[in-house]
Amino acid sequence: MISEQTPLAERMRPRTLADFVGQEKIVGPQSVLYRILKSGGVPPSLVLFGSPGVGKTSLAQVLSNTLSLHFCRLSGVLDGVEGIRNAVKLAEENRRRDHKSTLLLVDEIHRFNKSQQDAFLPHVESGLIVLVGQTTENVSFRLRSALLSRLKVLELKPLTEADIAEILRRALLDAERGLGNSGVGLAPEAMATIARISGGDARRALNCLEWSYFLARDIGSQEILVEHVREAFADQPQYFDADGDQHFDNLSAMIKSLRGSDPDAALYYMVRALEAGEDPLIITRRMMIFASEDASCDPRALALAVDVDSAVQRVGLPEGRIPLAQAAVYLACCQKSNASYRALREMEQVVREHPNLPVPARLCNAPTDLMRSLGRSEGYRYPHDFPDAFVPERYLPDALGAMRVFKPTTRGIDAKMKERLDHFDSLISNARNKKG
Repeated sequence: MISEQTPLAERMRPRTLADFVGQEKIVGPQSVLYRILKSGGVPPSLVLFGSPGVGKTSLAQVLSNTLSLHFCRLSGVLDGVEGIRNAVKLAEENRRRDHKSTLLLVDEIHRFNKSQQDAFLPHVESGLIVLVGQTTENVSFRLRSALLSRLKVLELKPLTEADIAEILRRALLDAERGLGNSGVGLAPEAMATIARISGGDARRALNCLEWSYFLARDIGSQEILVEHVREAFADQPQYFDADGDQHFDNLSAMIKSLRGSDPDAALYYMVRALEAGEDPLIITRRMMIFASEDASCDPRALALAVDVDSAVQRVGLPEGRIPLAQAAVYLACCQKSNASYRALREMEQVVREHPNLPVPARLCNAPTDLMRSLGRSEGYRYPHDFPDAFVPERYLPDALGAMRVFKPTTRGIDAKMKERLDHFDSLISNARNKKG
């Protein structure tokens, strides 16, 4: 039973698929799930994966209502094997009574350990339960492959601002469950503000609307204004999982923005991560790797990234954001080359294929007379004794010949390296021709 004391977000949960806003690929008229339900079929067991407030719990309850199944709920945080046994026992009693299956909603399903996840397997296979797990974690890493192979994975995306605005409109108009009888309106700018700052989270948006409504009512206002929204929302932290997909996705987006020479995007993802509590030294470590991997033609890039790491360690936050911004802008705008990184990867493959080639004797260490008498270091020519400090020969093991894995670009210092290496290669080629 829903009462006036029930939070607005709970009161406004959709009851049918038609009530759903957003998630067209999952529940829209052309979706597989919609067509299965329309045909009278029972969908397979599911795992609903997505950030908070995108409709995972609501979809599970809609499925239960639509299918006229019995409904049971477990929590991966609060329940264990005993809770699973009790749910299975209830499902068996339900089936004996009316031959219907039970939809088992499992919150935070990734919190169950391996043996607990395995406990679901026989009952999912037999159809005793239609399992609907929900999680904010990446199911590829957090669910057992045996269980995952029996589930249909549906990823729910954050709602768009237009979706959030529609949810807010419905809450304002609904006289039964929403604020339709309150006589309080929502200014268009206030609606746009809630839609923007809610971050695609319907629960957060409805909570903000409800708090803003209380503030407006308290001062006798007939309209919720932007100032009410800002006061209600205050400094609510943004959703950010410090060790999950949000963490990695933000860092990935920052690096790809640096690589794409977009300083504005790089700053956006960096500041967004910092605002959510990201460790700034994780960002500086990524910058140092980026400088070597993607900007090797600019030696100042790595030096700056190392200096910023040191600066952030010394000054901390919030002042550390200033050198972080300096590094982000420079790394985004500097010339890019991954020639040294590609050379590393190619040479790693060469070493895997030829791990034990003998070092040419002239390059071997010979610290004793005995070792020198065995021919070690014999024939080595000291480059500084020759013009331009260069000897026209290669130093790889003989079996690798004249192989080159470092192929510099024509950008930045790469261009100088390329010019010099091309010159050396021509000298080596001329020396070989003379020998021939």
